[in-house]
Amino acid sequence: MPGRKRVLVTGAAKRIGRVIAIELARRGFDVAIHYNTSGQEAEQVSRECNGAPIFRADLAGVPEIRKLFREVRDRFGPLDCLVNNAGRFATIDPLDITEDDWDFIHDVNLKAVFFCCQEGARQMQESGAGRIVNVSSLGGIRAWAEHAHYCASKAGVIMLTKALAKAFAPTITVNSVAPGVISFGDDDEESQAMIRATPMRRAGNAQEVAEAVHFFLTAPDFITAQTLAVDGGLSER
Repeated sequence: MPGRKRVLVTGAAKRIGRVIAIELARRGFDVAIHYNTSGQEAEQVSRECNGAPIFRADLAGVPEIRKLFREVRDRFGPLDCLVNNAGRFATIDPLDITEDDWDFIHDVNLKAVFFCCQEGARQMQESGAGRIVNVSSLGGIRAWAEHAHYCASKAGVIMLTKALAKAFAPTITVNSVAPGVISFGDDDEESQAMIRATPMRRAGNAQEVAEAVHFFLTAPDFITAQTLAVDGGLSER
């Protein structure tokens, strides 16, 4: 894939996605920014990414996902890379989880990841090469009692990454980054307890996640089906 690479970052308007988009633009990628409801924030990220194009879509619906990827191809060009960062999070006692609660998490955290991978891979096949990075979570590696539906969705992302790496080989690599506690200055009591249990004795930051994403987007193509925990060693405790 010679020259500048085109990458779509989903959920790029805020928090980790914002930092990923800005870091990739800084490192020479042509970035496309996806958002759903945070339009003003997406415009700000665009300015920080050299006027990167922005695209709105509700990833909970497959028709909108397909429309998003058509628009990206038409306005931006066929993708070389895809970062599936968009996600949802909720704290609910498992005995209180409803079908709507379950679908709210899984529609974006797992179903959308699959269909974004599908659409992205179709575009990457045009050039015969591509890179996909799925942002999972420490919650997909370690069980959290009050986040059962979230943990299941993120564990699904990790297994989906492995399955698609096999399906899309040898032309497209598929890897996953699993952040631990990433601080944005709003850590609750549960997060603070996890930080105290982290061997590195601190929270991570979004820049560290962005650098892990960049690694997979530029690593040798012999590295695929892998999950990199960016968690200060917490997953090994």
